[in-house]
Amino acid sequence: MPEKDTLYQTKVKHSGIFDFPELYKFCFEWFNDEGYDILEKKYSEKIKGDLKEIEVDWECFRKVSDYFKFLIKVRFYIPNMADVEAQKNGQKVSANKGSLDVKLTAVMIKDYEKRWEGNAFLKFLRGVYDRYIIRGRIEQYEAKIIGEITDLIAEIKAFLSIGNK
Repeated sequence: MPEKDTLYQTKVKHSGIFDFPELYKFCFEWFNDEGYDILEKKYSEKIKGDLKEIEVDWECFRKVSDYFKFLIKVRFYIPNMADVEAQKNGQKVSANKGSLDVKLTAVMIKDYEKRWEGNAFLKFLRGVYDRYIIRGRIEQYEAKIIGEITDLIAEIKAFLSIGNK
């Protein structure tokens, strides 16, 4: 079984006015631009009168070598979203109002092709390979995926104009 290491987990919270379809599109394009394949595991919209509850779960994969794969899990959750009109550049535009949670999890998958899974001896060799032979490369890839998720968080905050709240 491939080894999955959860390296980083965080949440971006925002309350107020935002444009969820634009945020969705922005994040989708960010992952595309970074070379990730996006698997939408869940998209749920529940109507409660004038409010909507939205849940979206993505798993975004990118192969970085024959041995390593990056996985970033994204969960958008909006418990009570209302459609509103807002002013943007002096014009009225459609927007959304509510509380938005974006949960992000960075995972590094090792041996995703299961080449070291044949028997117990190969699994032992994989442990030696990981701990002693490619330890430096593992640390480089860990820093790289954490850097990517940190950049994405900063861009989501800038998109929502919430800075470091």
